[in-house]
Amino acid sequence: MTNIDSNNSQEWAAQAYALLKKRQEEKKLEEKKLEEEKLEGKKLEEEKLEEEKLEGKKLEGKKLEEEKLEEEKLEEEKLEGKKLEEEKLEEEKLEEEKLEGKKLKAIDNDISENLNESELGEFDDNFTWSAMVLAAQGKKINQISIDEIDWLTKLRKGLEETRKGFVTELLDKLGDDPLTPESLDDLETLLIRADVGFDSTDKVISSLRKKLNEEVVGGEAGIKFLKKELKFIIDKPIKNSGTEILVPKKGKLNVWLLVGVNGVGKTTTLGKLAYLSSRSNYKTLIAAADTFRAAAVEQLEVWGERSNVDVISNRSKNADPAAVVFDAINSAKKRNVDLLLVDTAGRLQTKNNLMDELAKIKKIIDKKVPDAIIESLLVLDASQGQNGLKQAKSFAKSANLSGAIITKLDGTSRGGVSLAVAEEVNLPIRFIGAGEGIKDLRPFNSYEFVEAMLADK
Repeated sequence: MTNIDSNNSQEWAAQAYALLKKRQEEKKLEEKKLEEEKLEGKKLEEEKLEEEKLEGKKLEGKKLEEEKLEEEKLEEEKLEGKKLEEEKLEEEKLEEEKLEGKKLKAIDNDISENLNESELGEFDDNFTWSAMVLAAQGKKINQISIDEIDWLTKLRKGLEETRKGFVTELLDKLGDDPLTPESLDDLETLLIRADVGFDSTDKVISSLRKKLNEEVVGGEAGIKFLKKELKFIIDKPIKNSGTEILVPKKGKLNVWLLVGVNGVGKTTTLGKLAYLSSRSNYKTLIAAADTFRAAAVEQLEVWGERSNVDVISNRSKNADPAAVVFDAINSAKKRNVDLLLVDTAGRLQTKNNLMDELAKIKKIIDKKVPDAIIESLLVLDASQGQNGLKQAKSFAKSANLSGAIITKLDGTSRGGVSLAVAEEVNLPIRFIGAGEGIKDLRPFNSYEFVEAMLADK
């Protein structure tokens, strides 16, 4: 998996862990310091207000004494003046408290944001494996982050069910013995069972048979060759697209349409994309164009609040999705937005209605922003396996797709469907999700995916 000698892998990972642990402890100390400063500031402010209150009382007493010496005819005016002054002091006090509240809220938000960051877990096999995957991609010890380790650990755990029904059984059958025609038959069965797809499986097995005819292939060498073949399959549509990693292009409006049937996690995925985009410093806006599902707008507004991204919506009954997109584009242009994320309906009365609605939305975009960069991303639930592949084929025929997002990889035994989508639908996988958290959606990395899928070796 890595260029590092296997004898040094554990030591290298231990050094990386020690460095991350040190950074985390330093960060916690900094957060503690900020919290103490916040409390100290609050205490000083309270003391200051108390002093001002006492001083006010002192001045008030002096003033009353002076008022007693004045003529009786001015008493009424002085009392009125006192009343006005007290009201002014009260207003000033309320304003100070309001400003203090805003200040404390800003500090609390900063601290909450830091506390929500990933925590360093134990130094175990998951950490070592994750560190080695990063090292194999050229990362140095001081370049590894807790977020990256956390994500790779989740990905590995997420693909565990796929791995159990595929890799573990394969290794049990192979052991250290050379590959044989019979073991290739077993591998073929296991690949199909993991929903890798018939075309992908056929390609992999054919390549292995050819290699087996040329030389003796041991079990470990066979796994290494299998990784190479799987990565080649999944990388092909990505390379053909000319874009290795999908990111918004600066200087133009990027419009990403998320399409797919209901229940695949489309709205949730859009919310996570909004977070990822906003966190990457792209000006982001959400268009809630799935007006056929009442809960969709509410869901997006929650995700938008979490991501600090505004949502353009229309809560009126039977609102026109294209009209929502029209309003969102106007708003995006005024705000110089980099990325407009559009949630679309997953189920209309017929498939034709669904595709007609998508076409209508695209027509609006082309008319309003002819130079916009449009991506149509199909969201697929990995746990649906071959049904997900059928959805991809159906949408690909009429929705002009440019990529796919695979969700719910955690806990499914059908993670191999990603390869089937790449091979049989020629769709580049752009993002994958392996968890329910807001950070559990990441740009697709074929090397990390294949390594996680075959992590037992």
